[in-house]
Amino acid sequence: MSPDGASYRAAGVDYEVLDAGKRLAMARALATSPQMAARGAVALDASRGEPAFVFELGGQTLAFVVEGLGTKSIIARAVLEQLGVNRFADVAYDTVAAIVNDLCCVGALPLVVNAYFATGSSDWYAERGRAEALVEGWHRGCADAGCTWGGGESPSLPGLLAEGELELAGAAVGAVPPGGAAILGERLGAGDEIVLVAASGLHANGASLARLVAGRLPDGYATRLASGASLGEALLEPSVLYVALVAALLEQRAPVSYLSHITGHGLLKLMRPARALTYRISRLPRVPEVLDFLVDQAALDRAGAYSTFNMGAGFAVYCAAGAGEAVVQTAHGLGLEALVAGVVEEGPRSVVLEPVGVHFSSEQLELSA
Repeated sequence: MSPDGASYRAAGVDYEVLDAGKRLAMARALATSPQMAARGAVALDASRGEPAFVFELGGQTLAFVVEGLGTKSIIARAVLEQLGVNRFADVAYDTVAAIVNDLCCVGALPLVVNAYFATGSSDWYAERGRAEALVEGWHRGCADAGCTWGGGESPSLPGLLAEGELELAGAAVGAVPPGGAAILGERLGAGDEIVLVAASGLHANGASLARLVAGRLPDGYATRLASGASLGEALLEPSVLYVALVAALLEQRAPVSYLSHITGHGLLKLMRPARALTYRISRLPRVPEVLDFLVDQAALDRAGAYSTFNMGAGFAVYCAAGAGEAVVQTAHGLGLEALVAGVVEEGPRSVVLEPVGVHFSSEQLELSA
C-alpha cells in the first residue's frame, strides 16, 4: 500500500485486536455451557466460533445469533444529506441480511428476528420519511427471509451516539429442519468443492474504510463511478440474502459439508473451520465496480483487498466432490450468480487465491479460543 493509501486499521478497525477480544470472550462463554442442563437443553459446543450458536431443546436443534450492521448507516445519513436520496430502507434490509445469513450458515432457517434501532436522539424519528423507510426495509428483509419480526428495542443514547446517527443491529433464532443436523464442518474434507455465490457490492463490511475513502474525495459520496452511478448509492446497494438458497439445499438433502458467510475478513473467511485443510480457489467471481473503485482509491494490494472486502463473493457453499454444479444450478434458479470456484485439499490451514496470486496462512484468521 502506498503512503497515500488507506487501510481498515487506519479507518479504526483492527481485526487483530478485535479477534483477540472475541477469543477471550469465547473462552469464558464456554464455561457456561453446563448451565443449559438445568433447563433441559444441551449446548453444542462445536458451534463455538461458528457464525451462530447451536443448542438442542425438546428434540429440536435451534440456533441463535446477534449481529450488527456496523457503520454503514452513517453512509445512508450522509447520502440523504448530500444527495437527497433516502436509502434507510436498504440499510435496514442489510442488517436483516447480516443476521440471517450468519444464522443459516449452521443449517438453521430463521424463525424470528428482533431489531435494535439505537439513535443519538429521539428526534431521529421526527423525520417521518426516514423512519418509515427504516421500518419498511426491516419488514422486507424479514419477508424475504421467511421469518417473523418479533419486536426489538429502540433506545435513545445521547452522549453515546452522536445526534443524528443510528446504530442498527438485531438477533435471531432459527431451527434446523426436522430430520437434519447442524452444519458445523465435521463432514468437511479434502476433495470437497467450493461454490462461491455472488455479492451485490459492499454488503455489511468495509463501510468504515469506504467512509474514509469518500472523505478524501473532492465530491465525496457524489463522486461518479465509471458507470455513472454515484459512489454513495453504489455503496448502499442492498445486500444479498442467502436464506432461500440454504433452504433449497437443505430441502434437496444436498451433500453440503460447510457454509460460510463472507463478511469481515473477506475471503480469509474461506478457512473459518479450525481444520488443517487448504482451500484452493481457481476461479473468482466478478468484482463489483464499487469495490474495485475502493481498492484503487485506498491503494490496497490484492492481499489487502481480498482480506478486507468480499470482492464479489458473498457466500461460500462447500459440498461433496461432483455436487458443485448442482449447487450452482440451484443458485441460478433463485436468481443468484454462482460458480464452482475451487476445492478443499489436504495441507496446512490456508487459502490460496490462484487468479490473483494471494496466499493467506492460518495465523491470519484465528477466531476460536
